[in-house]
Amino acid sequence: EPRSPCCCLAWTLVIGTMNSLVFLLNLLLMFVIFTIVLLPTIVVVYFGFQCHSQVLHSSAHYCKSILDDNSSSALIILGFVIMSPLLVVAMAIYCSLARRLQLLVCFQPYSLALYKGAPCCARGCNTQLKAWV
Repeated sequence: EPRSPCCCLAWTLVIGTMNSLVFLLNLLLMFVIFTIVLLPTIVVVYFGFQCHSQVLHSSAHYCKSILDDNSSSALIILGFVIMSPLLVVAMAIYCSLARRLQLLVCFQPYSLALYKGAPCCARGCNTQLKAWV
């Protein structure tokens, strides 16, 4: 049974807000996971750029006594080399958490705003929908 225009608009706003919140939750989870997993790369590249004389050339004690231009260049290269496997690990962790928490199932279709009740159940299709096969 179709909803009235005012009710349809209200449900569209509710579903849109809920989908936006789920999207932001997914984005926040992805940002936290990628930041934690890529932290070694971030630190290594930061120190490489900080101590290189052509970039920032910091006057910190460790830059003068330990790191010269060659070792700073090696740190920068090492950071970018270890980034690829860490990106794969971060994506695997995010996908496994999204699957375990069923975050992608939380998105609601906008057809719920148009009709009263669940449209899929009214047609007699399978209610056991899975986002992951």
